[in-house]
Amino acid sequence: MADSPLLFTLASFFLLSTLIFSSAMTVTKASCDSGPVKPTTPLVTFLEQLQQTALTTFGKTHFDPKLYVDLALKSELSLTQHAFHKLPRSANGSTSASDLNEFLHDYFEGAGDDVVLAQPEDYVPEPEGFLPKVKNPEVRAWALEIHSLWKNLTRKVGGGVHKRPEFHTLLPLPEQFIIPGSRFREVYYWDSYWVIRGLLVSKMYDTAKAIVTNLIFLIEEYGYVLNGARAYYTNRSQPPLLSAMVSEIYKRTGDLEFARKALPALVKEHEFWNSGIHKVVIQDDQACNHTLSRYYAMWNQPRPESSTTDMELASKIESVSEKQRFYREVASTAETGWDFSTRWMRNHSDFTTLSTTSILPVDLNVLILGMEHDIAFLAKVIGDSSISDHFLKASKARHKAIKSVFWNAKKGQWLDYWLNDITCISEPQTWEARNQNQNVFASNFIPLWIESLYSDTSMVEKVTRSLQSSGLLHAAGIATSLTNSGQQWDFPNGWAPIQHMIAEGLARSGSKEAKLVGEDIAVRWIRTNYKAYKKTGVMHEKYDVQKCGEFGGGGEYVPQTGFGWSNGLVLTFLEEFGWPQDRKIDC
Repeated sequence: MADSPLLFTLASFFLLSTLIFSSAMTVTKASCDSGPVKPTTPLVTFLEQLQQTALTTFGKTHFDPKLYVDLALKSELSLTQHAFHKLPRSANGSTSASDLNEFLHDYFEGAGDDVVLAQPEDYVPEPEGFLPKVKNPEVRAWALEIHSLWKNLTRKVGGGVHKRPEFHTLLPLPEQFIIPGSRFREVYYWDSYWVIRGLLVSKMYDTAKAIVTNLIFLIEEYGYVLNGARAYYTNRSQPPLLSAMVSEIYKRTGDLEFARKALPALVKEHEFWNSGIHKVVIQDDQACNHTLSRYYAMWNQPRPESSTTDMELASKIESVSEKQRFYREVASTAETGWDFSTRWMRNHSDFTTLSTTSILPVDLNVLILGMEHDIAFLAKVIGDSSISDHFLKASKARHKAIKSVFWNAKKGQWLDYWLNDITCISEPQTWEARNQNQNVFASNFIPLWIESLYSDTSMVEKVTRSLQSSGLLHAAGIATSLTNSGQQWDFPNGWAPIQHMIAEGLARSGSKEAKLVGEDIAVRWIRTNYKAYKKTGVMHEKYDVQKCGEFGGGGEYVPQTGFGWSNGLVLTFLEEFGWPQDRKIDC
């Protein structure tokens, strides 16, 4: 049944009025405080205490702090706390391993037991029209194996979570979803974009829509998409890609009703990233003001999923206020998706110098530019010209801001911008050339992914040459940085999102040279995934770009397998670039 024209117009007016009102409020509201903090839940607070006791009891070997905040209660929290406090303790707070194991068995379900393996109804072993450009039988057989992994990674929230949500840190999502794999037992925000791209290759449109429905549910509940679907992730988001997910699904399915239902949530998410603590105004040398965005977690304590780790990292910081500042920077860095990297540190050898809230990131602002393009496009296809026009205008302003603040013509790259003073961001800051971060990171090339930027052929050719001479290109893909710090978002690791955004942008440009470089990156990435899969039998979260077939390492947890976005990108690259019969798959 078609919507009433009057109701449709009123809905459009409401959405646009909300945008204008929010924008006006943002201008007048000062941001000179220490920043907001989202309250946590009693269960999360208790599980952090349990995590600390487990560390002192079991020791650091093979210890994963996330496991303890993923546990679900068997009975009331008060009874569980009472039993916990009755455990015999030594002077350092530990209990005996046998006592703690017995307590865990008696009072908790296992981590992940409240996430149920589900059968995706739209899965078939070989979808009709699957990867027509893949002519090599060996590669095609492998692609079908990767396609089959969706069955292993599909989950739904257990019934107990809906009945007693206070017993769980898992959030009661309404639909099925795809998990990344291994310790990541829940849906994650930006991972889901590459999962969805892979699902679209697999013709699993209903599963893709279900993931988006879950993310929209989070916006309706919290006002933004959470980092992941856990109670301890409510204080931060992740790189905003929901509009891109909706846009990709619409382009495949033509589902107007799906686009219409998603639009209010997309507008709400745009407001989140462009108001309050996230909004920063930069004045250029022509006295023109540019509105841009930054990452800023609503948290100033240890991250619950890594509480013991964060406390140890902060142990040498004496001031309580400085500890809180550090904890906010750690959580804000987790919001970037790049956790962790020297990109966010003032001193690359000192982790406590994380200063993410003092940085205007190139990639965040480029993704928001993409969001503005997507919303304008989706509003237009459902017939909402007022919203479409508003976001088209917003995209033009952000495009200008990206050029003014981030672009460095000498380097042929877009560079992150360091803020001078973050104590009060309600006043415009004056742009200074020296505040551009001159270090080379893969993020300097992410703007290539956005059509309004890759459509400038002469600029793309300049950026392509800069990429080729940057030191980031290696035998098995694009390195995240040039610094081998031991952090996982640094050299020598390569990650699926980085490879995809840069390679796809190059390939879609009008430059023949750029197209060839983009395809070469994709071929290298496919080969390293293939060789590592044949060697280990699994897909990996990240890869070492120095040598084909080696998976990555570093960071605060052991290498993970599964793996959602890696699977999705292999299928996406194979669909986009194909694989000729005579092209070798071996390195």
